[in-house]
Amino acid sequence: MKARVALQLSGVERRYGQGDTVLSILKGADFTLHGGETVALVAPSGTGKSTLLHVAGLLEKPDAGDVAINGHSCALLGDDQRTAIRRNEIGFVYQFHHLLPEFSALENIMMPQLIAGLSKPEARERAKLLLDYMRIGHRAEHRPSELSGGEQQRVAIARAVANAPLVLLADEPTGNLDPETAGYVFEALEALVRQSGLAALIATHNHDLASLMDRRVTIEDGKVHELG
Repeated sequence: MKARVALQLSGVERRYGQGDTVLSILKGADFTLHGGETVALVAPSGTGKSTLLHVAGLLEKPDAGDVAINGHSCALLGDDQRTAIRRNEIGFVYQFHHLLPEFSALENIMMPQLIAGLSKPEARERAKLLLDYMRIGHRAEHRPSELSGGEQQRVAIARAVANAPLVLLADEPTGNLDPETAGYVFEALEALVRQSGLAALIATHNHDLASLMDRRVTIEDGKVHELG
């Protein structure tokens, strides 16, 4: 049976004004992401990768078209509703981990859960489980400055999925890591996707990692195309 559609972009257009010039980045982009699959977004800089991720993650509104999360259209939603969906249904991972330096790894993962209304004991228990799953449970009480780059990114991934989102959007999540560490981080991420049914769209320049994902897509002339 086909997995549910977690994310769908339909005819998405995104334009930016630059002086008297209008720059069209996305020109009727269509894309579908199913639960439990990893998709690599591989495209040269300047083609719209970050724009696509921002629109898919409801950080930017498209100028035309629609973004649907779990089958629900987001085109006409207000800012408060979009914020609620981002908080509950979408996880973000960036090239830099953006962990809060004054808090431990455990506390960084607890934070979004506490904001979402979980009790401290529940948030702590789930954070511990996620750290164990990412194989860094022994680093729970360490602050980001005391962690390696790979450990920091695994904490960032655990934080992104702490509220059990439907969709994970990652922008060059292994870009600052050496090849061996990048492979280890991706292995942990892929295992999480398989175990949870999460849908992951991962922008990357790493073609070796991209080849390990279920599908690869690129952006050409403002549209999303499948790669062989």
